[in-house]
Amino acid sequence: IGLKPAGPTPSQSRFQVDLVAEAGGDACGSDKTPGSDCSPLASGDKATPNVDKTAEQVGVEDAKGRFRVVNFADASAASSPDAAPAESVQNGDTVMSEGSLHSSTGGQQHYCYDTHTNTYYLRTFGHNTIDAVPNIDFYRQTAAPLGEKLIRPTLSELHDEVDKEPFEDGFANGDELTPAEEAAAKEAAESKGVVKFGWVKGVLVRCMLNIWGVMLFIRMTWIVGQAGVVCSCAIVAMATVVTSITGCSTSAIATNGFVRGGGAYYLISRSLGPEFGGSIGLIFAFANAVAVAMYVVGFAETVVELLEVAGATMFDQVNDIRIVGTITVIILLGISVAGMEWEAKAQIFLLVILICAIFNYFIGTFIFIESKEKYGFFSYDAGILLENLAPDFRGETFFSVFAIFFPAATGILAGANISGDLADPQMAIPKGTLLAILITGLVYMGVAISAGSCIVRDATGVVINSTMTDDFKCNGAACKYGYDFSSCKPVNGSQSSSCKYGLHNDFQVMSVVSGFGPLITAGIFSATLSSALASLVSAPKVFQALCKDNIYPGIAGFAKGYGKNNEPLRGYLLTFAIALAFILIAELNVIAPIISNFFLASYALINFSVFHASLANSPGWRPSFKYYNMWVSLAGAVLCCVVMFVINWWAALLTNVIVLSLYIYVSYKKPGKILYGSHPQGSKMLCHSETLCHRMPVALHVPQCLVMTGAPNSRPALLNLVHAFTKNVGLMVCGHVRICSRRPNFKELNSDMLRYQRWLLNNKSKSFYSPVVAEDLRQGTQYLLQAVGLGRLRPNTLVLGFKNDWRSADMKDTETYINLIHDAFDFQYGAVILRLREGLDISHIQGQDDTSAMKDVVVSIDMSKDSDGDSSKPSSKTANKTSPTAPLNVDDQKLLEASRQFQKEQGKGTVDVWWLFDDGGLTLLIPYLLTNKKKWKDCKIRVFIGGKINRIDHDRRSMATLLSKFRIDFSDITVLGDISTKPKAESLTDFAQMIEPYRLHEDDMEQEVADQLKADEPWRITDNEIELYKAKSNRQIRLNELLKENSSSATLIVMSMPLARKGAVSSALYMAWLDTLSKDLPPILLVRGNHQSVLTFYS
Repeated sequence: IGLKPAGPTPSQSRFQVDLVAEAGGDACGSDKTPGSDCSPLASGDKATPNVDKTAEQVGVEDAKGRFRVVNFADASAASSPDAAPAESVQNGDTVMSEGSLHSSTGGQQHYCYDTHTNTYYLRTFGHNTIDAVPNIDFYRQTAAPLGEKLIRPTLSELHDEVDKEPFEDGFANGDELTPAEEAAAKEAAESKGVVKFGWVKGVLVRCMLNIWGVMLFIRMTWIVGQAGVVCSCAIVAMATVVTSITGCSTSAIATNGFVRGGGAYYLISRSLGPEFGGSIGLIFAFANAVAVAMYVVGFAETVVELLEVAGATMFDQVNDIRIVGTITVIILLGISVAGMEWEAKAQIFLLVILICAIFNYFIGTFIFIESKEKYGFFSYDAGILLENLAPDFRGETFFSVFAIFFPAATGILAGANISGDLADPQMAIPKGTLLAILITGLVYMGVAISAGSCIVRDATGVVINSTMTDDFKCNGAACKYGYDFSSCKPVNGSQSSSCKYGLHNDFQVMSVVSGFGPLITAGIFSATLSSALASLVSAPKVFQALCKDNIYPGIAGFAKGYGKNNEPLRGYLLTFAIALAFILIAELNVIAPIISNFFLASYALINFSVFHASLANSPGWRPSFKYYNMWVSLAGAVLCCVVMFVINWWAALLTNVIVLSLYIYVSYKKPGKILYGSHPQGSKMLCHSETLCHRMPVALHVPQCLVMTGAPNSRPALLNLVHAFTKNVGLMVCGHVRICSRRPNFKELNSDMLRYQRWLLNNKSKSFYSPVVAEDLRQGTQYLLQAVGLGRLRPNTLVLGFKNDWRSADMKDTETYINLIHDAFDFQYGAVILRLREGLDISHIQGQDDTSAMKDVVVSIDMSKDSDGDSSKPSSKTANKTSPTAPLNVDDQKLLEASRQFQKEQGKGTVDVWWLFDDGGLTLLIPYLLTNKKKWKDCKIRVFIGGKINRIDHDRRSMATLLSKFRIDFSDITVLGDISTKPKAESLTDFAQMIEPYRLHEDDMEQEVADQLKADEPWRITDNEIELYKAKSNRQIRLNELLKENSSSATLIVMSMPLARKGAVSSALYMAWLDTLSKDLPPILLVRGNHQSVLTFYS
């Protein structure tokens, strides 16, 4: 193959890229070829080859938009040992000089400029290629705050012929951003230096402050008086169970990808879709806004009571509440507008006061003071505990008391609501939320038990009780202390008591018990103000996220943020207005249960989200938080709904009506351009035509496979393996090319279609059979690649069986086989090749499927039994039939056993993933889907990657970070630092003998003869080609040696398929690479995605 003359051309310059060198890359190699000019490139510097400057500038400009490198880090950042490698900008397999293959500088990377192709090169495993290694930056949606975004080379840039222009739109690899992602990118780019909170300050503190509301100080003791210690603990336990289940569900959703701002709205909308998210988001934001008024009014009532005691009332009680409440909410608004950092400091201050008040109460329970006995406090006493164990409901029931307590537990989303302000939401939300539920639950339990152990239910407040005489029999627990409080207890079934003190009668009894009474009042202030402040911050944050998605018309203005933290100032003002309106009403007894129901509706949908995602089994559902169960989440959703009706049945009905109305509106209007992968989309994808018309979100991407099986029952191993990772999650189509040069027999074709589709159903294979009639195999496959499927419901991956007989078959068939792979890449398909030692095709063994009720006569195959696995050709005569009972020869017996190996349990083996090049993640997604299936669940994933000897630990940590971001479990990561080592001599000899029959040997013949032979037999390998791709050939040989060393006992090997540039690498050489790479190994899948991201760490 002749090389192009020096100097850039429009078609060549598309492979020219702007490089940013890794520190230390100061040489191109120890040797220089006469045809190349190698020079070191400093970070950020451009090479200055001896070519026309104008032409070079044109080439560089032409490269922009094709090889997109966004926001590269500078050299100083890359120079540290832990810096991420800049291995993504490497050139194609066009020119290679052996002298520049092996570097004497270890891990340093070098850039070479070749005058033949006017292209810069960067090493990968000692070999020139722009085929990038796996890198976390390829999977980012935004340039900040997590890191720099890189764009991997497109499939066209790697595969297309040199004289063919790649996609002009700059987005051939499908990485264009949606409007929501563009907004997030803009927001991220403007958010340098933002204040982010950890799990303590951001989640734990907020949740505890919200859960420890005013209920802790003024209602918990009353609940103990009504329900008794046992039932009070049961009430706390029931509420804790509901919140714990919801907390686990929230943690699962929060760890299923990167979480942006929006709290409950973001979690629900990205799981159940914008219909549920939009309806819940609106009422959740409204509920938080009204909750501000509730907490402020609670604070104002306490202040007004203190003013009345001091005789300092301003007007009447209602107007005083309005005045104090208005002043309070204005102060809280000022704190919120000042920024999240000031708000967080205020929360810490309030938490300290609250914790001091709680300790003050518990310390007071151990201090026996005689003056407090008249109020019913006698410190810890077994008699009092026994008396208070049983319930004593007075005008209440168990569920009515539960309804009064449960709103105290509705603060568990306080941390999640500011998810956009958390440094690491995936770690902070689960850790902070669940720990807050545990701590607050224990404190509520402790208060219930301690109050029931040292305070009687009724007390007169009188020091000496005149009714205590020798003739009167005292029955109460206080009798032994000389007190008889029976005079004021309800009698004859009365529900009212004349006692003013005790658990039943005094809401401020904790102040009596505590060591320092005013500190309890300070605790009440702290609880109310902290809850109000948290709600005042949560409502605008949730509403801002809702407005950004443009769910409802007319609210887009509230999406605007201000300052480095993107503060929703307009949302703060709206929340302030709503809260102020309800404060001025000063009558919240009706709206309070509605707010609790709004919160419960959110909790129910969060639990249902987890259940639905687990049930749908979407590939995008991979939460790193494992302590959840789909059925427990469903039970949590049901419990939330039950509690809604227990608290207030009409409020529950009203809540459901509002949610349903908003859901119907969003479903009908479908405003805004929202594109994110909700799990209902994944489950409805197969049946809704509207869903088929839109681009598949990365979170829902699954391999949709066109499997060239020929007759479906002719290659069961290929069928079973692909079915294992597509069942219930993706599409599988069995392609069958019927070779026919004359008019086809349509009656026979239709009959076969029905027969084979029925065979698939009988064998429980969830796949479709798609035959096509064509003049040759390649033409028929092209028909299938173009025509099969509809919208999203169309294949994106071509699956072939390996052509085991290529060395003995007609090379025209091998040329056709390789062209099928090239055609798949041209149509932007991924490609997967399965190879078994024994082969795949069992169609020559008649009666091999005794379990089939069909007893089908399989169409005979023109190719031999170990052929490519792509199609069957109907013969003009019927194949010789072998009796099902006839004994098989040894080879056929092994073949039949191998064909059934994927039908059985795989046991405790390993799936070895050799992820050498970043193809978008398909090489990693397929083994993940496999190991999620029942038959493969005991197999562990081992990951092998290429690396550098002097930074193996860094490369291992980088890959572990990437896998954890993808939430993919693995048992081991092996970094191969010796990929570029020269293969063994015997391996080189075997490869040379393999390709010898297919070489052209043009140097030994006349030029005209060589040209004619190459034209007649294009699959032949030229001497120039062998020298040009010597390094890549050696790499395939070396990789096979490493595979035998590391994965000879694996259940399945999944490996990155090497690419060959179309028109530059002959079919025989490419076939030799595939053969050499995969020979003498356990079952191996060679995988190459279409370089569109199929994995994401975003939800």
